[in-house]
Amino acid sequence: MSIHPTETVRTEMERTAPDGEPVLSLRGAAVRVGGRTLWSGVDLTVGAGEFTAVLGPNGVGKSTLVKVLLGLLPAVAGEVRVLGAAPGGHNTAVGYLPQRRNFDASVRIRGLDVVRLGLDGDSWGIPVPFLNRAKRRAARERVEEVVELVGATAYAHRPIGQCSGGEQQRLLIAQALVRRPRVLLLDEPLDSLDLPNQGAVAALLGRICHQEGVSVLMVAHDVNPILHHLDRVVYIADGGALCGTPTEVITSETLTRLYRTPVEVLRTSDGRLVVVGQPEAPAIHTDRHPHGGS
Repeated sequence: MSIHPTETVRTEMERTAPDGEPVLSLRGAAVRVGGRTLWSGVDLTVGAGEFTAVLGPNGVGKSTLVKVLLGLLPAVAGEVRVLGAAPGGHNTAVGYLPQRRNFDASVRIRGLDVVRLGLDGDSWGIPVPFLNRAKRRAARERVEEVVELVGATAYAHRPIGQCSGGEQQRLLIAQALVRRPRVLLLDEPLDSLDLPNQGAVAALLGRICHQEGVSVLMVAHDVNPILHHLDRVVYIADGGALCGTPTEVITSETLTRLYRTPVEVLRTSDGRLVVVGQPEAPAIHTDRHPHGGS
């Protein structure tokens, strides 16, 4: 396969998501894994430039929702559309960051090269000298542009194994953005980061979403770092889901109805949400990594 030059990616984007078409749309969607229905009856509409969080306790199928949107797992009921097409149909316009992985300190590949893999990591063979110079120049300029966008210019030339956790995550976000996606799907990108880096990465994602017009759907365990950036929330629990704005979904009444057991949502003096009840409620929106790596 050949490299996707900047011009090709932009042209592909222009062919996706017709005007007025939601970027992501689920209607009565359901998914089954290993003979068990994880969730059903899910309705969700995400527009251009909207920031959506997927919340809920462990094991309810949050990451599975991302797999459905990527076309890696079929919905067994309802309809799912991504950029106006069936999932997987426009994946060149979808950026994806899987659950966090740390690079060992011995890894010598530069951060810049990790970002470049998002652009031409599917290419095979040895490039022919002097062939497609314009394409190579466009690719190099795009990598530099997206590294600057995420604020990683100062350390992008370092071996990625020598970058901190927060720096690595910025470079991986740059990798997911390098093909100019219309949609960014992120699976727990703040996991294992300390609180300052959680806030910094959350602010970066909010800026990318609202200033660059990229629709962000992010699986999260703790809503607090991203709360002020969110347009909507998908809260999955007990085989179902609630979708709406944060103030509509993260309330005692709605979560009690979703869990089918008493749940109380409290707001601390500094604005953080604490959910009290069953199951797993005390852990849902509190910091799981107070001593996590930076």
